[in-house]
Amino acid sequence: MTNEDGTSMADTDEDGEELDLGISLEVVATVVDLAHAVQDAEEAEIGRPEDDEELDDDEENEITEEMLTDYIDELNEEQQNALIALAWVGRGDYEPEEWEEALKLAAERNARGEASSYLAGMDGLGDLLSEGLAAFGIAVEEVER
Repeated sequence: MTNEDGTSMADTDEDGEELDLGISLEVVATVVDLAHAVQDAEEAEIGRPEDDEELDDDEENEITEEMLTDYIDELNEEQQNALIALAWVGRGDYEPEEWEEALKLAAERNARGEASSYLAGMDGLGDLLSEGLAAFGIAVEEVER
């Protein structure tokens, strides 16, 4: 499913045709995990009293939004575009059959190289990417990490 360079994922769709999302499933799964961790940390922060400044060991090891954006920034442009397009598919903006169009518009959206801040700003990014993969018949829970 991944090319030798690990940057592209090809699978077969329901019609048996090869589908290339332009990103490995492992990379998508990592972004999903990071996004969920950031969301969980933000939700925990909301429930904490403002005067509680003590840090637990767990809190010191929390995944931050900066870690998520740094990871996305390290990806190549094709991978970033694929993440944007997958999130759009997951949000229902595009159907799997419109993948090439979604990728093209994602590349235009990412022309300034701001994919990480755009993606990190999406509410429920992890869920959107999971739903995007699910639209292609791929369960992110089954992806090896």
